Amino acid sequence: MPVKRHQQEEAPTAAMNDLLLLQKEAQAKEEEAKMKGELLTRFLKNKLAREEQASALNLQKIHTQWRVLLREAKAQELRQDIAILSQTFGRVMDCKDSVIEARAQGLAWTGGGGDTMPGSVCDTPHRSTAPQTLVTDLEQAERQRARALRSHLDNVDRLLQLQRGRLAYLEEGYNTQLSILEREFEAERYGSG
Repeated sequence: MPVKRHQQEEAPTAAMNDLLLLQKEAQAKEEEAKMKGELLTRFLKNKLAREEQASALNLQKIHTQWRVLLREAKAQELRQDIAILSQTFGRVMDCKDSVIEARAQGLAWTGGGGDTMPGSVCDTPHRSTAPQTLVTDLEQAERQRARALRSHLDNVDRLLQLQRGRLAYLEEGYNTQLSILEREFEAERYGSG
């Protein structure tokens, strides 16, 4: 009988050992799967971070290249404007020099040839004289300056109105927040006391 009892005791122990072994294997597999999952998650997070960095860098490069293209286009446009203005200035200076020379010689100014722009100093009627042309040019320049000054003052007035409106809006918001805080303070002061 002692042998049977020993076998009976060994059978549950062997079954327990098998069960413990199975539990350990299952736990090891579960921990391995968990570690693989954590490793995969970490890998994917790192990959996502690298992709976000690369995306931000590429976006910055694209913005930089776009700005360079815009600057080049604007520079070319400005060069063309400068060339046109330079030519116009040259023509106006030639006309004014001619008026001054005619005045110095005491001759009447008869206007320029066909190569002048309409409305320019040299495109005056034949009957005008040098002093009349200079006076007319000065009057036109004065009117243009007055228009520019009026326009500038109107723009400044509009900007002041916008700023005053913005300031009034901010002051109203400030006063609203102040009254809310005062009410909360009064409620806490009298509510807890």
